[in-house]
This record gives sequence, C-alpha cells and structure tokens, in this order.
Amino acid sequence: MRSKSSLLIMIAALCLSGAAFLPSAAAQRRTNKSRPGAATTTRPAATPTPAPAPTLSPTPAPAKANSRPADEQTTTLPTPAPQVSTTPAAERQRDAAAAPRYYYEFTQPDFYLKHIVIEHDAAGRGQITFERKNDAEAYTDPLEIAPAALARITAAWAALNFLASTENYQTDRQMAHLGTMRLRMTEGTRTRTAEFNWTHNPQAVALTNEYRRLADQQLFVFETNIARQYQPSDTVKLLKGLELLVNRDGISDGAQLAVFLSDLATDERIPLIARNQAERLIKKLKK
Repeated sequence: MRSKSSLLIMIAALCLSGAAFLPSAAAQRRTNKSRPGAATTTRPAATPTPAPAPTLSPTPAPAKANSRPADEQTTTLPTPAPQVSTTPAAERQRDAAAAPRYYYEFTQPDFYLKHIVIEHDAAGRGQITFERKNDAEAYTDPLEIAPAALARITAAWAALNFLASTENYQTDRQMAHLGTMRLRMTEGTRTRTAEFNWTHNPQAVALTNEYRRLADQQLFVFETNIARQYQPSDTVKLLKGLELLVNRDGISDGAQLAVFLSDLATDERIPLIARNQAERLIKKLKK
C-alpha cells in the first residue's frame, strides 16, 4: 500500500513539473522572437500552382491609314474599255456599196496625155490613172481633191441630176479629134454612163473642165517629182508649162498647188532658176 502511494506521489510530481516547464518554453520562444539578430526557423509556405495563361486570338493589325491629306488623295478611275465597232462587216460593206462614186474618163490616142481615168468618192478621195503617149504602161496615183474644187465638181453633178436623167449630152456635130469623154456615176445598184466628144450642156462642160484641170495639175506634180529625183534640170521646163496653165486658169486649186511649190522652192537638188520660178508662181497664185 505504501509503495502504491509513493508511486502515485511521484507521478503527480512529474506532471506538476511538466506543466511548469511548458509555460517556460513558450516564454523562451517569445523572447527569442523579440531579440534582434535571433535566428528563426520559418517553414516555407507552399508555392501555389499557377493557373494556365489564357490563349488569346491574335489581334489583326490595323489597316495602314493614308497619310496624305484629304485634299491630296487621288481616286484611280477604271480605264474605260476600248470602243469596239458593233457594226457588222457586211453592213459596212453594204453602206460603202450604197455610197455614190464618180468617174471621169478621157481618151485621145494622139494627145500627149492620151488616157485619163479619175475616180473618187463623195469626200474627194480616190485615185487618178493616166497614160502618156509612147509610154508602155499606165501610172496610178492617190488623189485627194481640194475642198473648193470638190464643191464645184459636186455642184455640177447635182445640177445634171445624172442618175435620174436620160439626156444625151452629145451634139449632132462630132468632134472626135478632140477626144472622147465618159461620165459615170454609181450609187447602190444604180449606175449610168454617158459618153460624148462635144456638148452644149453647160453643166457637162463645167464638169469635164474641172476634171481636165485636176488631171493637168496632178500630171505636173507627178512629173515634177520624177524630175527632182532623176533629172532635176527638167523642172525648169515643167515650171514654164505650169505657168502657162496658171495664166489660162488651167489648174484645179491654187492653194493646194502653192503648198507643193513651196516645198519645191526650197529643194536644193533642182536648179536655182527653177526655185525662183516656183517662188514667182506662188506669189501669182496668192493674188
């Protein structure tokens, strides 16, 4: 019994001494924290797992603004498509066939200019073909009738009312030695030819005279161009012949001829006397 009591007393004493120790240890820890320079042991805090960064869609780059001022900005207009003719080829050919064409022909085998054929449209564009005596071939040159001469020619055709007329322009008196003249006109399917060597019809006379003047002027230009290239001295004779034509009102259009003579007057290939003649004729034509 005594031994049990002693044991219980020892256990109680131990418990009391432990309780007294615990407050002393806690006070000791507080003292250590408050003392400067005291080492403390701190358990590191757990590092949180970072959340995955959200995936963002790429932001489109803003359109490049025009840095030019508003008043300097230009607007590019679309280039218009080239205009394509919608007229069928057959229709254009039909229109061309329906347009009037005019023909003049002269024949006299004994003349220096023995055969002449002039054909042209209503605008005065066409060609002239002529044969000179003793020539083995005919020559054809493009033709563009001067506006003043074309007006006279067109007026004469209109006065004759050629396509609708049935008049015979030949007089009872035959003058075949002066040459035979033929007038022909076509318009669509209509065509008419008149042939005569002498006539009293004033419009027929006026028309054939106009064509004769036109042929003489074109022949002078043709022969002078050949002389400039191959026989420059011949230009003196040709210019003398032209002066005779000018004096008797035998040329088609003075203004048109003056342009050609101006070029001739500066051509150093031809003799000086010919150039002086050309200048004199220019002054005469401008009077």
